[in-house]
Amino acid sequence: MVTRHLLILLLLTGLAACNQQTPEQAAALTAARAPMESRVPGQADYIIGPGDTLSIFVYRLPELSTDLPVRPDGRLSMPLISDIVAAGKTPTQLGKEIETRLKEYVRDPTVTVMVRSFIGPTSRQIRIIGEAAQPKALPYRDGMTVMDVLIEAGGLTRYASGNRAELVRRDPVTGAQQTLRLRLSDLVRNGDISQDVPVQPGDTLVIPQSWF
Repeated sequence: MVTRHLLILLLLTGLAACNQQTPEQAAALTAARAPMESRVPGQADYIIGPGDTLSIFVYRLPELSTDLPVRPDGRLSMPLISDIVAAGKTPTQLGKEIETRLKEYVRDPTVTVMVRSFIGPTSRQIRIIGEAAQPKALPYRDGMTVMDVLIEAGGLTRYASGNRAELVRRDPVTGAQQTLRLRLSDLVRNGDISQDVPVQPGDTLVIPQSWF
C-alpha cells in the first residue's frame, strides 16, 4: 500500500512539473489508475443519473433486451415502453418498474438492470475546475479522497498554484457553503498526506492559476 501510494505521488509530481507526458509516463499513470477505474458502483444502491449507460435484460425475451443511455432529461425509451424515468432510481427499482410496465404485453416478465458506464446524478458528482490537466466531473465513490480526484484529473498543470487550491462543499440541507483550503503542491511534490482529505458527494475542487 505504501509503495503504491509513493508511486502515485511520483506520477502526480511528474504531471505537475510538465503537462506533456512521455509514453512511459502515460503507461505508468494508466497502470496506477486501472484498479480505481475498474471499480463499478454497487449495483444494489447506486442511484442512476443522466448520461449513465444501462444494460436491460428481459429473461427469455432477447428482442426486448438492450443497452441504452439515460437521456439528459433522466428518461429512456425501450421496446414496448416509449418513455420511463430512470434517473433517481436504483437499478433494482428501475427493473421492477419496467416489469410492471411490461406486464401489459408480457406474462410475468423478469427484468435485470445493470449499470455499464456511470456518471451519476449531479448531487453525487465531484467537480474539478481550474488548472487540472483534465477538468471534469467524476462520479463519487465511497472512500474517495483528494488523491483519487487528482489521479482522475491527470494531476496539476504547469500553471497551477496548487497550494492555493480550495475544496468547496455545500450542505445539501441548509445550502451553507464551506471552503477548505488545500496545499496540493505539497501533497503532490512532498508527499504531505495530511492534505489528502476525504471528499464528499457534491464537492468542487478549485485549482487556481499561478500569479507568475
